[in-house]
Amino acid sequence: MELRFVLRFENVGMRYGIGPEILRDISFSLAPGSFHFLTGSSGAGKTTLLKLMYLALRPTRGLVHLFDKDISVTPREELPALRRQIGVVFQDFRLIDHMTAVENVAMPLRVNGGRHIEIDNHVRELLGWVGLGERLDARPSTLSGGQQQRVAIARA
Repeated sequence: MELRFVLRFENVGMRYGIGPEILRDISFSLAPGSFHFLTGSSGAGKTTLLKLMYLALRPTRGLVHLFDKDISVTPREELPALRRQIGVVFQDFRLIDHMTAVENVAMPLRVNGGRHIEIDNHVRELLGWVGLGERLDARPSTLSGGQQQRVAIARA
């Protein structure tokens, strides 16, 4: 069965504690392979929406479907496996300073238990794709902001 939507929100609402609703009646679907960007003024709820999308938060109401799974009825212990299928590039990149570009990109793959040689080859290929094939052993502090962003993209 082909996946119609990678992510679907249906009338999602979100509030923190007893405060006002930050997001109200949000509905949309993202198809596999589609590209989207999110803009808005400061305080509009962009970060909250993104946290809902990568399962860092659960909505206070409405339905979120990720890979055809209803997150509201998905047990908490199954959420990490779903999160591992989502790549996120944070604004601050969250690279580990004492690790090389290769080590930063390889870390989540190693956590998932992949074979060392396969991971190493895959990571080198990914870094080549983002134009960092010559900077494999560089630490984040020696990379430009744009290069750090590309390491984060390869890791995602």
